[in-house]
Amino acid sequence: MRILVVGSGGREHAAVWKLGQSSLVKEILWAPGNGGVRPPVRRVEVKADDVDGLTATAVDEKVDLVFVGPEVPLALGLSDELEKRGIACFGPSGAAARIEASKVFCKEFCVEHGIPTTPFTVFDSFDKARAHIERMAGPFPVVLKADGLAAGKGVLICGDRREALDGAGLIMEKKAFGDAGDKMILEEFLDGEEASLMVFTDGENILAMPPARDYKRAEANDLGLNTGGMGAYCPSSKMSPSTVEETLAQVVRPAVEAFRKEGSPYRGVLYAGLMLMQDGPRLLEFNCRFGDPETQVVLPLLDGDLAEIALACARGKLSDVKVQWKDEATVTVVLSSGGYPVAYEKRKTIEGLDAASSLDNTVIFHAGTEAENGKILTAGGRVLNVTGMGPSVKEARATAYKAVAKISFEKMAFRQDIAAGI
Repeated sequence: MRILVVGSGGREHAAVWKLGQSSLVKEILWAPGNGGVRPPVRRVEVKADDVDGLTATAVDEKVDLVFVGPEVPLALGLSDELEKRGIACFGPSGAAARIEASKVFCKEFCVEHGIPTTPFTVFDSFDKARAHIERMAGPFPVVLKADGLAAGKGVLICGDRREALDGAGLIMEKKAFGDAGDKMILEEFLDGEEASLMVFTDGENILAMPPARDYKRAEANDLGLNTGGMGAYCPSSKMSPSTVEETLAQVVRPAVEAFRKEGSPYRGVLYAGLMLMQDGPRLLEFNCRFGDPETQVVLPLLDGDLAEIALACARGKLSDVKVQWKDEATVTVVLSSGGYPVAYEKRKTIEGLDAASSLDNTVIFHAGTEAENGKILTAGGRVLNVTGMGPSVKEARATAYKAVAKISFEKMAFRQDIAAGI
């Protein structure tokens, strides 16, 4: 079959890499792609948020399946437009994608369907948020979240009242995250172990992936600003098989069943961002797609055909597919442009890619890169995902950082503590 992959980051490169291993796949088109594109994959110059352009491309190219990486085209209804034209889409409808597109919707959805989450308050103006924060007795810290899509950056952890007031102003008054800050959530800060559980689902059947752990803060020891993710490892050392089953029963299945009953069956990947507490898992967020950089540690462990799985999800036939996972571990380290997630420079020449890629048990996924005149240049905040594999997290980590040491570009930054001590 012919597959169109939508997106331009490391998550999409990982999907292209895994889909390329399928005997079912005749050709992969990647829109808009990045500097990691290599033949026989063909790059298509259509932006990931151009729903009309992507739909037209899928029709003109006679694509059998569209594999959607990022959340924005899903929230804009790409899956719905493709369905009208009889083209299978690996990704939920616009109605189901609200689970990520609006944090307010997600929180209210959790309350309605009994999904354990954190207590929260919703604000539709800065004045209301400021008045609430000023009269709060505590406790601090608290978490502020912009309601809409903010590329993983619209979450602020505020240690005291002053930080909370400044954070609310940043989100709702200064519009640091654009229209995503028209509404804002204030919620309790949970102190526990984070984990990510992603599942394949066709709207009824559910297949869990190995749990992963990602690192959101820009600096080591979980300091600095929130980012889209600076690294990850899999499987999570804190999420036992019994905890996975508990999460499926209390968090994932209720959500999938609710969408099915509402007439918007959820098809694709459902991502549950969790905080593991003594009394059980609490949902921090749902995402309507593969996580990034969790995908870069989960897909290398898939001992199966991603194209077959994706098509089965899109067609409601996941029960026909067997999914197995390798008994190994993976660690990915994100190499970022200096200054990310705020201001950073682009077009820095990347050195050492061939040397790093030649190491055993190593794969390099491109995120923010571009190819030009035989060189690979930086083109984004998160530039590369360096993934190591091994029989244990410790060995996979050593492999990943060995590869990182061979790569360089001006002002390159990365966390040195990904999967440390695991």
